[in-house]
Amino acid sequence: MIRSLKKFRHLRVAMATALCLAALLSAATAIGHILDVHKRDFLPFEEMIADLRQTQIVYVGELHDRLSHHQAQLQIIEALHRAGEEVAIGLEMFRVQNQEILDRWVAGEIDEAAFRFEFERNWGYWEVYADIFRFARDEGIPLVALNIPREITQQVAREGFESLTPEQLEMVPGVRCDVDPEYEEYIRRSLGAHAHGHMEFRHFCEAQMVWDTAMAHNLVNYVKANPRKIAVVLAGSAHAWKYGIPRQVEYEMNVEYRVVLPEIPGRVTAQDVTTDEADYLLIGLDEDPILH
Repeated sequence: MIRSLKKFRHLRVAMATALCLAALLSAATAIGHILDVHKRDFLPFEEMIADLRQTQIVYVGELHDRLSHHQAQLQIIEALHRAGEEVAIGLEMFRVQNQEILDRWVAGEIDEAAFRFEFERNWGYWEVYADIFRFARDEGIPLVALNIPREITQQVAREGFESLTPEQLEMVPGVRCDVDPEYEEYIRRSLGAHAHGHMEFRHFCEAQMVWDTAMAHNLVNYVKANPRKIAVVLAGSAHAWKYGIPRQVEYEMNVEYRVVLPEIPGRVTAQDVTTDEADYLLIGLDEDPILH
């Protein structure tokens, strides 16, 4: 009987160990395959993280409704944090006017219901972002609002950049609007030819550019004030790619950065992505939106 009990205990330990290893293996491979765009070759997750640790800004693109994209973002944030880096998370999802809400959430001063209410006033798809915000709160990782008043970008998308008044421009200091052909082409490819709906496409591109430059300006302010931190910026792929926020940041400061984009079949793929657009491409993520 005693021998049987010992054997049973050993079996339970072995099963528990196997389950833990399986969970770790699943977490380690959740991101799928990683293409080093410079070398045109695949590399392990750990090698990419080792490179990201040498930078001050890491841009990780997304499609907003893709759970797998946000799981990949969280995996990168977790890896940098566990490696001992001081991490901050820059967010397209919050406007700068709501920075206090982010600070109170991280400080544990508001509960999840209250925070979710504020999140949904700014954005949508709480379910796919929730784990990122919970991890930031649990680990005390700063959350940084980067976005600008929605009415500004909506007006530019409808009427163009020149429609902004001097008073409106004061709300987005440092904003630029120098749309070039490469930028227009990437917007068409990354968002789809009809992503702008019934808007004039040039105005749509100008709205994207205003968005990029304003978020870049807010990001620069944070990075300059917190030079020891690695800012992981979560934004739509059309903002996170190198012609988007990163280029506008470079106009204001010289900083080491990397761009990590998810593969988007038919738009951003291993066959057509270049080093002018990204440093790493995440391949094999779930392509189905979590919500419709």
